[in-house]
Amino acid sequence: MKIVCISDTHGEHDAVTLPEGDVLVHAGDITAHGSRDDFLSFVQWFASQPHTNKIFIGGNHDTYLEKYPDKVAAVAAENNLAYLNDSGVQINGVTFWGSPITPRFHDWSFMRDEDEIGEHWQLIPEDTQVLITHGPVWGVLDEVRRSETFVENTGCKVLEERVRLLKPAYHLFGHIHECYGAHSSEHTEYLNISTMNEQYKIQNPPVTIEINQD
Repeated sequence: MKIVCISDTHGEHDAVTLPEGDVLVHAGDITAHGSRDDFLSFVQWFASQPHTNKIFIGGNHDTYLEKYPDKVAAVAAENNLAYLNDSGVQINGVTFWGSPITPRFHDWSFMRDEDEIGEHWQLIPEDTQVLITHGPVWGVLDEVRRSETFVENTGCKVLEERVRLLKPAYHLFGHIHECYGAHSSEHTEYLNISTMNEQYKIQNPPVTIEINQD
């Protein structure tokens, strides 16, 4: 199974060139301003891609997705898209789980305080093979430079503990544009698949992964 992975296109999806694959994954921030029109524009583009299976989650910019979850789910279903919102899907024996939740930072969408965020991570099933969250775990591809002398880890510590316990084969995320790249642990391949760079320009190519189903 070839999985094509993108994230953080912020309404500029038309500028993305996608390789062929069996599954197309978008890890959130599908819109620039979170409006209904932004969402519908993304759905039209996403549904038109040739990949047999298409999965997306929300992100902190995707206000419409948080406000109207039932409408979003209905539109996704009508277009044969898998919209994961603390939920999962199995494709040809491979188990995917997706969540838009990130730690609180100002007043964006899908953000939770530290004392409540663990409720979302406890929902991740033990048999998850491909975990898709909008944000990273703490300490992995999550650094943001706040000043010349201060770099902050912005990932989620509670999610880090959960992923370390569950050991999914892949953890796909975006959110921190400047940390696009890969990091391998003993059990999990962490992939920051942000398509936009720090200046909110489409720059980073889609990431592809292969899962052997034999």
